Amino acid sequence: MDSQARRTHAYFPTPEEIRTLPPDGGANYNRLIFEKSPYLLQHAANPVDWRPWGDEAFEQAKKEDKPVFLSIGYSTCHWCHVMERESFEDPEAAALLNRHFICIKVDREERPDIDHVYMSVTQAMTGAGGWPMSVFLTPGKEPFYAGTYFPKEDHMGRPGLMRLATLLGELWKNERSKALNAAQQVVQALSQAQPKKGREELGPHTLGKAFAGLKASYDVQRGGFGRGNKFPTPHNLTFLLRYWKRTGDAEALAMVEKTLTAMRMGGIYDHVGFGIHRYATDPNWLLPHFEKMLYDQALTANALLEAYQATGKEEYATNAREIFTYVLRDMTSPEGGFYSAEDADSEGEEGKFYVWTTKEITEILGKEDGALFISAFNLVKGGNFFDQATGQKTGDSIPHLQKDPGRLAADLGMEKAELESRLEKIRAALFAEREKRIHPYKDDKILTDWNGLMIAALAKGGRVLGDEKYTLAAVRAANFILDALQDGEGHLQKRFREGEAALPGLLDDYAFMVWGLLELYESTFGVKWLKKAVTLNETMLDLFWDRENGGLFMSPVYGEKLFMRGKDLHDGAQPSGNSVAAVNLLRLAGITANEECREKAEAILQAFSGQIEAQPYVYTHLLGALDFIIGPALEIVICGDQGARDSTVMLDGVNQRFVPNKVLVFRPNTEDCKELDELAPYTREQACVQGKATAYVCQGYTCQRPTTDPEALFRILS
Repeated sequence: MDSQARRTHAYFPTPEEIRTLPPDGGANYNRLIFEKSPYLLQHAANPVDWRPWGDEAFEQAKKEDKPVFLSIGYSTCHWCHVMERESFEDPEAAALLNRHFICIKVDREERPDIDHVYMSVTQAMTGAGGWPMSVFLTPGKEPFYAGTYFPKEDHMGRPGLMRLATLLGELWKNERSKALNAAQQVVQALSQAQPKKGREELGPHTLGKAFAGLKASYDVQRGGFGRGNKFPTPHNLTFLLRYWKRTGDAEALAMVEKTLTAMRMGGIYDHVGFGIHRYATDPNWLLPHFEKMLYDQALTANALLEAYQATGKEEYATNAREIFTYVLRDMTSPEGGFYSAEDADSEGEEGKFYVWTTKEITEILGKEDGALFISAFNLVKGGNFFDQATGQKTGDSIPHLQKDPGRLAADLGMEKAELESRLEKIRAALFAEREKRIHPYKDDKILTDWNGLMIAALAKGGRVLGDEKYTLAAVRAANFILDALQDGEGHLQKRFREGEAALPGLLDDYAFMVWGLLELYESTFGVKWLKKAVTLNETMLDLFWDRENGGLFMSPVYGEKLFMRGKDLHDGAQPSGNSVAAVNLLRLAGITANEECREKAEAILQAFSGQIEAQPYVYTHLLGALDFIIGPALEIVICGDQGARDSTVMLDGVNQRFVPNKVLVFRPNTEDCKELDELAPYTREQACVQGKATAYVCQGYTCQRPTTDPEALFRILS
């Protein structure tokens, strides 16, 4: 059975049949057949004798006196599929691995704590990292050799897995002391590299230094950062928006706008079905890695919403709505949670689902509409899509824009509205046709942390765009996560799939869910969301806080003991749990007047201050917390009748403006505010003046006079 069939699980036994299999999976499967992770299940029929990560695997390694081959990846990773086809499905390579090693597979999306520790190893040993990640361990989980993708045989200067496995297997048997010494050196070096409590003084100069770093790597011609691969990195954009708000530096805003526009026009964006692909492999945003990740949709939508608040430009709101359309249509489970990702590959080829030939377009749309789409989206007869492995053109084209709609309409001699209407009808027709194709594999596991990000984006979208369907989708997802992925002790779990919640929640799960709940509170003013955010935040501090050096560990205090307890700050494809937690803590401090939350946020910044000061531009989400602390930060309480026109005018006016360093509390004009009084006792004395919606605004421990005039409130916000 080919790997595409394996990824669609078409050949898999039924659950009833799985229950009858022997513990090792039997003749046709390995032990991964009993797992829920789509990534692990993709490898369940490999001839490699894979085992899931766990005590049983390492005990077997000790019993058989073998080292461990640890392979880490994720279900929509293109090069993970390539390594599987070349080596893990190959009987010869599998026999070699089985002979020399106990082989373990890990889904990095289920176990980011394991991934973080061994990615640190891989980067330390090789100077680079990525997936698939291949690490060779002692039975005590200590690494002695690491790398990423290995072809089956030596190729283009990259060592082959066959040769490498043979050498390392023989090393373990005949010169084990070398392997053990290497492992000891790696463990010692990484332990010494763990961050200690910093002593740097952070301040406005840190923000300026971060802006200078981003400016130095900014691609002035094309937008984005760097001169090679282009990643969305939305937290860079949200930092730049805050820097523009603070300083008035027009260049910071221009960098955001050019980048968002380039992303929306480029091939990295799915112009037919919406949503953003993982990243572009070229500097022009044209050729993407075609997988779609839930977190990219959430974080990009969040940046678009803030850009819309900052500029009022409708194209950013439209783009956010398109992303939400994709997520609600294709990535939402029947229970209301959000799926993790869609693969880059279909029918064994990367990008096949998304590309078109000019002949196809003309046949589907007819001559006139076909010519319009081909011209507008720059399809060419010979194709613009290059196969990444061969570097050859495939004859297919990736739709992308080179002109904005206004300029394109002018060049075509059309009104902009007419062009947009025609292109939307064409897009809908192509989408309907594309739906008939074999779809990329969907990773349908539901992850707590990524759902927290999507809940945050949808909740913000609901209030910024004034569309209740986004808020309702966020409410439904939050209810699902809190019902299905929380145990009896109030601890979050990591993953839900096929009716089963499993794996201990990690820092990101708590921090990202608190973010989502805070956005939900500000969109609905349902006190239950605020109360749950406070409770989860307290649990997070109990389970993850580093009482010696400050900051938060990735794994809980009761979690699995590896050779180091990872602590992450880097805002990479996603912001780190520490970064999100710091901003959450400041928002909670403002809403509840709990100074301990503010102190904890400051302690996170202090704990990592040495790293931050050295390279502030790689911690851009965390710098949102520093920006909040420096201020000015506003605490806004609006008292009124919920749904009444005067209350709505004030609330909508706040939500339409870009005021990142603020918290917003709504106090209903009723006597029954017991839960809010307990969470935010300072609001007890804040009542409506003369029965009108009334705003109370405080800044830096000083409060303005209450006002019933919306314009007076908006002047304060400006």
